[in-house]
Amino acid sequence: MYKRQSFTENEAGQAIKQALLNGITAGVTKASSTDGFFKNAFIKVLFPPEAKVMESTLRQVGAGALVDNIVLSMNRAAEQAAPQAKNIFVNSITQLTITDAINIVSNQQTDAATKFLERTTTTQLVGAFKPAIKTALDKTLATRYWQQAMTQYNRVPFVAKINTDLPDYVTRKGISGLFYLIAQEEAKIRKDPAARTTDILQKVFGGIKL
Repeated sequence: MYKRQSFTENEAGQAIKQALLNGITAGVTKASSTDGFFKNAFIKVLFPPEAKVMESTLRQVGAGALVDNIVLSMNRAAEQAAPQAKNIFVNSITQLTITDAINIVSNQQTDAATKFLERTTTTQLVGAFKPAIKTALDKTLATRYWQQAMTQYNRVPFVAKINTDLPDYVTRKGISGLFYLIAQEEAKIRKDPAARTTDILQKVFGGIKL
C-alpha cells in the first residue's frame, strides 16, 4: 500500500491537476499530428462494430477503395478535431476535489487520474466535442464517403440495413483515443522521475513510496 510522505493535501491536488494538464497537452499534440490516429493501432478509428458486415461486403463487391477512404477520412477528422478537445479537458479538471486528489495520488493504478477524468467527464465531452468532429468529418469527406457506402451496401439484396450515427461514433472513438494517450503520459509521471517536469510533480510523486 502507498504511504503519503512530505506533501500536503493541497499539493496533492496541484500535482494531480498538473499531471493531467501535462498528459492532456502531450496527448492532444500527438493525436492532432498527421497519422496521430491513423497510424496508432491502439486508437485508430475503424469501422463501427455494427458495420463490419458492410465493410466486408463492400470489399467483396469491389468497393475496397471506398472502405479505405472512409477509414482514412474518419481518422483525419479525429486528428483535425483533437486540438479543440484541449480546453474541454482542461475545464474538466476543475471537478477534482482535494479528497479525489488524495485518493488518486495514493492509487496504485498508473492511470487513476485519467480514469477519474474519464468517468466524470465523458458525457460532457461527447456533447461539447461532437460539433468539432462533425465539421471535420464533412471537411475530410468522411460524411460523403459514408453515405456512398451505405447507399451502395443497402442495394445489396437481403442485407440488414445500416444506420450508424457517424459523428457520434467518431466522437466517442476520438475521446477514447485521447484518454488512452493521456493515460500513457500519467503513467510516465508516476513511474519515471525524468517525466516529473515541475517541482510539485517531483515533490508529490517522488514522495509516494510502496
